Amino acid sequence: MTNQQETAGSRVIVSVLGEDRVGIIAAVANILADNNINILDISQTTMQEFFTMILIADMEKSKIDLAALKVQLDQLGEKLGLKIDAQHEAAFRYMHRL
Repeated sequence: MTNQQETAGSRVIVSVLGEDRVGIIAAVANILADNNINILDISQTTMQEFFTMILIADMEKSKIDLAALKVQLDQLGEKLGLKIDAQHEAAFRYMHRL
C-alpha cells in the first residue's frame, strides 16, 4: 500500500474563494498547523481580483475532527470575507464524479 493510499481515509479538501488580499494562505495554513493537519498539496490562483485556492490536507494526526475544523474555517472566512469550505475527500469525489 502506498503512502497516498494509507492516508486517503483521513484526507480533506479545503476550498477558498473571495476577494484577493494579503495573508489568506497564511491564515488558512495557520489553522491547519495549529491543529496538526498536514498540507499535502495546494493550488491557488488569482483571477482579476478574485482569489481561489484548493488544498488537500491529511487529518490523520489532527487534534480536532472535521466538524470542528469546518467551524474554525467558517469563522476565518467570516473574518476575512471569504467562502471557506472543508469536506472529506470521499464526499468531494462523490460530488464531483462524472
